[in-house]
Amino acid sequence: MSGCPLQRSSLSLRLHLICTPGGLPIAWALASPKVDEREVLADMLTGDRDLLATHPGQTIIGDKGYVSEHLDAFMTGHGLALLRPSYRNRKPRRGEHLLKPIRQLIESVNDTLKGQLDLERHGARTPAGVLARVGQRILTLTAAIWHNRQTGTATTRSLIAYDH
Repeated sequence: MSGCPLQRSSLSLRLHLICTPGGLPIAWALASPKVDEREVLADMLTGDRDLLATHPGQTIIGDKGYVSEHLDAFMTGHGLALLRPSYRNRKPRRGEHLLKPIRQLIESVNDTLKGQLDLERHGARTPAGVLARVGQRILTLTAAIWHNRQTGTATTRSLIAYDH
């Protein structure tokens, strides 16, 4: 789960993204940066009934912004685990040592969206335009990953072969 700021004149939105460990987008949402990211995550998970029903027992990885007893209870109630860092003055959480390499994956997905797909330079002037253009970029990333897997490309998230 990652949040990526998008800004264009008076439009300020944050992209929330749930991906597989390989970087394949599963769910996404655009929200005001003022909206609590924990609420956005809960809405994303419950907004698509099939997401939880067809993939029970998943682990969601987030950052310190997802610290909340309420969110922990929500995740447990839906059969999900939340892997996130603990605060410095608290006991380390189970599995926390696994976060460093995973964090690199999250940053890599964000870098692909921002760099190769120009996510931050979408050029939209209305909220509907931002939604459409961000959706295009996420669909492009999804299609490229699928195609690269089908053709046996070593780096599935790379779009360099299509960059003409």
